[in-house]
Amino acid sequence: MKILVVDDDADLRSLIGFALKREGLLVIEAGSVVEARRGFVDETPDLVILDVNLPDGDGMALCEELRRTSTVPILMLTVRAAEDDLVRALDLGADDYLTKPFSPRTLMARVKALIRRAGGDGGGLAGAGGVQLDIELRRLTLPGRAMLKLTALETRLMQILIAHQGAVVTSDRIIAHVWGPRRIADRQMLKQLVHRLRGKLEIDPGEPRLLSTEPGIGYRFAP
Repeated sequence: MKILVVDDDADLRSLIGFALKREGLLVIEAGSVVEARRGFVDETPDLVILDVNLPDGDGMALCEELRRTSTVPILMLTVRAAEDDLVRALDLGADDYLTKPFSPRTLMARVKALIRRAGGDGGGLAGAGGVQLDIELRRLTLPGRAMLKLTALETRLMQILIAHQGAVVTSDRIIAHVWGPRRIADRQMLKQLVHRLRGKLEIDPGEPRLLSTEPGIGYRFAP
């Protein structure tokens, strides 16, 4: 399950992203209206966390814009707690409203409630092409194969690859998801992780068919 986080505060985006990723959710970050529109179209998120104040536009107006074409749940963030702002946000199509500052636990409670209301599963399972990943139990099932037990890093790698099945995911984006935006990691570490995962995934790791490398760009999972 993908969450689009729209806020011009990079530190707050990282904090929110960390809380979401710990729950097995994929995170797409945007720091402006322009980035949010692009992320919404390119990534088709399952939920949007949207700040009211953005450097190049109004979060309320963006909420209204998104609601005209989508029923995706929207959680508004603001430093203002006036009743008029709350009423306006809900009138424009927001599903919930959270005033800053807030705790990660409160945020996750609101997010999980919205996911349940929308009929989602909270990110516990991911699947593509007959492949199923149990994020909580770190188990991967392939058609006609015995269930594979993964490490935490392998699970996070599979999660982002499955979410973008058939498409190339850049190395930098994978590193940010697997190790987090503040964790020191490099492409060599990612290469080693991919090598270990291929040892479990591929019948012949020397000739990978499921998890391929796009030289100089990243990796593709094509079940």
